[in-house]
Amino acid sequence: MKAYEHYRHGRHKECLVECAKAFESVMKTICGQRGWAFQANDTAKKLIDVCFQNQLIPPYLQSQFSSLQSLLESGIATVRNKAGAHGQGTAPTNVPDYMAQYALNMTATTLLFLLKAYQAGQTTPQQPPAVP
Repeated sequence: MKAYEHYRHGRHKECLVECAKAFESVMKTICGQRGWAFQANDTAKKLIDVCFQNQLIPPYLQSQFSSLQSLLESGIATVRNKAGAHGQGTAPTNVPDYMAQYALNMTATTLLFLLKAYQAGQTTPQQPPAVP
């Protein structure tokens, strides 16, 4: 919600930072709730690795979701790092509206996906259902 508020008020750099914070927070919460080993200062990449190693995504989908892993690693966090979170130096950086909107939408979709996978918990089938 903080990211969305920043976006609504044209604070695009702040929007990107909040997107990344939400992404990492959700993964840390899932890892903590499941008792998976991680460090408090782990980066998004490390947290994604923990989620994949612990099969938050069912094994039969992991090869398909290797593209998702690449997207997550290079998407939300990279946009934030390149356009919003690090010092800009003497030349102010401008984050265009479309970039902030993309990051906001990608973050929301990803968070919903991760939360639904978490909620599925042990009810997630380990093998694809048999085709009748």
